[in-house]
Amino acid sequence: MNSGSIISSVSINRGHGSSSKHLSAIPKLAFVLALLLAGAMWFYVQQVMIAHQLSDAALYGIPRGNLSDLYPRWLGARELLLHHRDPYSAEVTREIQIGYYGRVLDPAHLHDPADQQGFAYPVYIVFLLAPTIGLPFAIVQTGFRWLLVALTAACVPVWLRVFRRRASAWAAATIVVLLVGSLQALQGIKLQQLTLLVAALVAFSALLLQRDRLAAAGVLLALATIKPQLVLLLSSWLLLWALSDWRKRKAFVWGFAGTLLVLVVAGEIVLPGWLGHFYQAVIAYRHYNNGAESTLELLFTPVWGRAVAAVIILGLVIICWRFRHVSKDAATFHWIFVTILAATNVVAPKQAPYNQLLLLAPVLLVVSYWPVLWASNTSFRAALAITTLILTWPWLAAFGITVASLFLANSSLQGAWQIPLYFLPLVPLLMFAVVAFASLQLLPRSAADIASARGR
Repeated sequence: MNSGSIISSVSINRGHGSSSKHLSAIPKLAFVLALLLAGAMWFYVQQVMIAHQLSDAALYGIPRGNLSDLYPRWLGARELLLHHRDPYSAEVTREIQIGYYGRVLDPAHLHDPADQQGFAYPVYIVFLLAPTIGLPFAIVQTGFRWLLVALTAACVPVWLRVFRRRASAWAAATIVVLLVGSLQALQGIKLQQLTLLVAALVAFSALLLQRDRLAAAGVLLALATIKPQLVLLLSSWLLLWALSDWRKRKAFVWGFAGTLLVLVVAGEIVLPGWLGHFYQAVIAYRHYNNGAESTLELLFTPVWGRAVAAVIILGLVIICWRFRHVSKDAATFHWIFVTILAATNVVAPKQAPYNQLLLLAPVLLVVSYWPVLWASNTSFRAALAITTLILTWPWLAAFGITVASLFLANSSLQGAWQIPLYFLPLVPLLMFAVVAFASLQLLPRSAADIASARGR
């Protein structure tokens, strides 16, 4: 069976008669179950994980301030735009620590965090934060938290539209509840992590791309470079894709390159030489965060992790070059897109649960092709089953801890705080393996298939 027939074989069947009434109840039951799992995850995060952190902080003198990942960027933007101070400087870093941790970190204190919370972002992030610098941070923090909730929830219908998949209101609501109630999202929301903003910008950029608004798609992707390590592979692929059909796709290049140029030049105006400052901040960040290991480096050691990353990137280069002419409407384009997002999660420096929100698109696409992929072979069915178990493990573990809270003391629950986290480092690698295998199964193989994919 060639890729065209495989892709066309995926369909949505609707029940008839009495059986349809029974099937229509399933999404409602799934929604209720999703609410229970999300509630359990909230209970675990708030009453077990954070309670454990507070207990450790009191025991070992670990400082805790606002603990908002937005704060270093917000304070840096305020100091640069209002007081013309270098946000990368040691003086501003010390002021950031006072707000973030509650005091300046002490190298002599054994239990002080390693992360110095320096301004390790491109300076042009200050332009996105400029409207907030005149407000008290407490207001900014609350508003940004709810913005992240809304943007994260919106990513579900956006990606479904990108992939042209229909879902009932109950099914979409179930996915949204599970997503917002996931350990990865809750961590990002509580920390006000900018990765969630980047994930939303990528999703909306993909939607604009599908709707032929190429310039606007380029603009949003350029804004997503506030965390360049998360969009480097994706933007490289899309620029190659756009340059391969300049006449039809040049608007994307102008939107992306033009916006990025404006951001870089504007950054140079407000802080001359900022690129050098940013480079030094990144080097320092990797040093005081023990190298900020990627998922591959964590699982396979730094040397072997980089070697595997090089192989993955080389494979992506070959695939992207081969399919650089493919139409954005083709399923091939979707599979390359999600493969790159999954690859980013395993090769990007610093593995963190909130970065796994970039895997939403790969997960949704795999689920939409589930019948075909499940029917492929026994080994891949086992891989799908294991990946599903690993993905759902945090919810299951949190639910078990929540039930146990009815019978156990809080001190006993805190001893189980690590259980939902056990398999999180495996999620990016397993999802990449699943998506890569699915892509190999579904991408066109023959010249005729490739030509057909171009024209869709």
